[in-house]
Amino acid sequence: MLLVGCGNMGGAMLAGWLRGGMAGENFTVVDPYVDAVPDGVRLLRTVPDETFDVVLLAIKPQGLIDAVPTIEPVMGPQTVLLSLLAGVELATLAARFPRAGAVVRVMPNLSAALGKSPVALAGDGVSAERVAMVDALMMPLGQGEWIGEDRFDLVTALAGSGPAFVYRFIDALGAAATDLGLPEDQARRLAIATVDGATALALASEHAPAELARRVASPGGVTEAGLRTLDADDRLLKLVTDTLRDAAERSAEMSAEARKKD
Repeated sequence: MLLVGCGNMGGAMLAGWLRGGMAGENFTVVDPYVDAVPDGVRLLRTVPDETFDVVLLAIKPQGLIDAVPTIEPVMGPQTVLLSLLAGVELATLAARFPRAGAVVRVMPNLSAALGKSPVALAGDGVSAERVAMVDALMMPLGQGEWIGEDRFDLVTALAGSGPAFVYRFIDALGAAATDLGLPEDQARRLAIATVDGATALALASEHAPAELARRVASPGGVTEAGLRTLDADDRLLKLVTDTLRDAAERSAEMSAEARKKD
């Protein structure tokens, strides 16, 4: 596999694949800015003169046009092109890389390094055999979900940007406890542990998160008092809805900007 770019997201995916048991010798990284890669992985500064069965585009979207002439020659009918480029649609990728046998948009998050990432996938006309191959490739990274490209902006906001929103909540939980009297380092540890445990239970439980919240809250108790504040006038739902909408709209704007460059 060729990784074109190995920054935060590309590096997280590489870490997840290696953690999942794939050998470093299976990967070639082309990145002029990376100083080192894991053992066994080949690091190059320029794209080599050879073909690859899988190519992962992990560069900045604005760098696509300049990168095409050097990347396109490494592809053939057997190549599956995986793209992390936010806002760059399948039609644009297919036009830029006509020799690729299949084009798939991929949107994981940094939890891929631990095998804990949702991975949104979109591809037009991808054969069942290649769908199975991509599914197997994503398995060490987390939970793969094929979606229509028309929903990719929203899923990018939810699954791609979502961890940042969760981190903000964890930070706010700890900061609020600090404001109310706990030492900062202790409040942060407790906030992280609380979210970690709640997430683990949500994954393991047969109940939906809303039902789990109800089960934690005893009538007239401490949790109910806090939930009453969160739920007042649907303030939390409205805030999260606005957050996802703004992120999804920015993703759509980036798609429109990319189309103008075609």
